[in-house]
Amino acid sequence: MSSRPTAWFNGLLGVVIFSGSLPATRLALQGFEPLFLTYGRATIAAMAGALALSLFEQKPPRKDEVAGLAIVALGVVIGFPLLTALALQHMTAARGLLYVALLPVMTALFAVLRAGERPRPPFWFFSVAASLLVMGFALTTGQVSGTLPGDLMMLAAVILCGLGYAEGGRLSRRLGGWQVISWSLLMTLPLMLPLTLVEWPKNLMTVSPPSVFALLYVGLFSMLIGFIFWYRGLAQGGIASIGQLQFLQPFLGLAFAAAILGESIGWSLLVVMVLVIGCVAAARRFA
Repeated sequence: MSSRPTAWFNGLLGVVIFSGSLPATRLALQGFEPLFLTYGRATIAAMAGALALSLFEQKPPRKDEVAGLAIVALGVVIGFPLLTALALQHMTAARGLLYVALLPVMTALFAVLRAGERPRPPFWFFSVAASLLVMGFALTTGQVSGTLPGDLMMLAAVILCGLGYAEGGRLSRRLGGWQVISWSLLMTLPLMLPLTLVEWPKNLMTVSPPSVFALLYVGLFSMLIGFIFWYRGLAQGGIASIGQLQFLQPFLGLAFAAAILGESIGWSLLVVMVLVIGCVAAARRFA
């Protein structure tokens, strides 16, 4: 599997786009209810994906590809966004970060199970080390209280997302990154569109422009454009290897929150981020 710079560039660009989801979601929630945001972002992305598939006259996926696309849809379009939204009603954001720190490891595990990749033992050492660094950082950011239902939902969200990432990376080798996410989104449209209409805001005209732009960001970028680069990077450079870049997402998200929302960050974030980057670089050598 190639590890050329283009694979890492595509993967990193996908992670950077995903990292903007946290501050964008916070802005969007100032004007929209959580359920509408969850359903609406998927609907926006699905419509944009359907338009792209039509404009570029893409043939429908083969029968043996439908099951894989359904796995992607279940994992990254429905499962992770919905379960994390529900889980965060029962736990703090810091506790949620403890579980998100497991996502790159979970992605690598499904890369082994679904894509036949075989990382060497040192890869797992550095990947787990990076997870522990992110968890340690989360423990220093505030309270990490939670409940059993919240923990179970967050764990399920991470498992489904890791599966969706690995399956999407595997399918992208044959279909292409933007085709995989577009078809997966389109499969969810018959469900997401009616739910969006049910949760439609009563006073849409009173929603502030920043909240509207934030909704468009999480719909077009977080749910569609980011996945185009992410899946392309996974297909080019290897799912387990490129998947390690996810360790940078919490730190980039906090940096974006500081820049956009004025939230403060400390030196500990920079120190831990440098250590995590070292683990990611080391894991790359053994993927």
